Amino acid sequence: MLCPNLFIYLILTLILTAEAQLERDPNGYLTYCPCMGRFGNQADHFLGSLAFAKALNRTLILPPWVEYRKGEMRSRQVSFDTYFQVQPLLDYHRVILMSDFMSKLAEDVWPATERVSFCYMERKSLQQEKNDPDAPNCHAKDGNPFGPFWDTHNIDFVRSEFYGPLHFDVHHSAMATKWMNNYPADKWPVLAFTGAPASFPVQLENRELQKHLQWSRKYNVAAQEYIRNVLPRGAFIGLHLRNGIDWVRACEHIKDSQQLFASPQCLGYKNERGHLYPDLCMPSKEAIVRQLKRTIKNVRQTQPKNEVKSVFVASDANHMIAELTAALSRMDISVHKLPEDDPYLDLAILGQSNHFIGNCISSYSAFAKRERDAHDFPSYFWSFPKEKDRQQAKMHEEL
Repeated sequence: MLCPNLFIYLILTLILTAEAQLERDPNGYLTYCPCMGRFGNQADHFLGSLAFAKALNRTLILPPWVEYRKGEMRSRQVSFDTYFQVQPLLDYHRVILMSDFMSKLAEDVWPATERVSFCYMERKSLQQEKNDPDAPNCHAKDGNPFGPFWDTHNIDFVRSEFYGPLHFDVHHSAMATKWMNNYPADKWPVLAFTGAPASFPVQLENRELQKHLQWSRKYNVAAQEYIRNVLPRGAFIGLHLRNGIDWVRACEHIKDSQQLFASPQCLGYKNERGHLYPDLCMPSKEAIVRQLKRTIKNVRQTQPKNEVKSVFVASDANHMIAELTAALSRMDISVHKLPEDDPYLDLAILGQSNHFIGNCISSYSAFAKRERDAHDFPSYFWSFPKEKDRQQAKMHEEL
């Protein structure tokens, strides 16, 4: 049994330690609304924002993830640590959950009368009566998800700050120094951006930061249990099929674009590995089956002791379970998907698959690819390279 003095000492130590961890950062803070797109886009922006915060030497206030639920008019905000651990991020740079910052530091660091929203230039309100030509504004809370996001932590802004012509590329210029000179932490303790201070898709230099974005224990355990209890023993291939109606419409822009969404991940940031073509965005069912069979055959030839026994499919619409099951029936390979949609658990499972085939254009696939790259796991893209180019390369190897 602990003596009273020792017990009191331990309690005081815990309290002082907790307080020390939440001391005000004299270098200031940075936060933003992840208000562009769904999770894949938000993840790209997060990596860039993390790099930006480090370059400015400001603590990054981890924003909640923004989710859109079917039938709901307003977005939902889900705490950052629901899906990802905080500790691995601290190995790279200082971060704090927005809930912790607002409940324990904001009153002192960022009082309600001093909250300023940052945007590059005036952002017009959807409500015309709010637009005043003599008083331009970021309208940081105008529309969905902007309003619901900041409302989650009862944040209102008293004025706007336009930071143009500054930008967020801190890798190829002295931009970080310009930000620190223009907005010193003693006068601007918190930089709160209307949107993410990062580019989309993620800059090449920021891709490696994915290694610090590690799944929460809940999702790690759920993925491992699914693999262990549902999938047959042996290797499995993870597939991401992007084929919803919104994706069909997005793919129509292929003909007018050099790059689209996450396409630099396979084409290269300067198109050094090729240009867009329709099958890269929306491969046919026949092409999907052919490539999957070819991948299985290659694994059997190169890794005969770890043959593919199952396929796991993540999709926003059609998982092609019946088609894939029929195509693989003679190979004694089963095809699986989650019983209920969970895009985060899908991703956690895809990250642990022995092999992965994703969509080059999709930022959702890009997340899985970056995570796998961090562990040196093999990944491929649908219809890349083109089947014609692949056949020519094979002929060249045979010669």
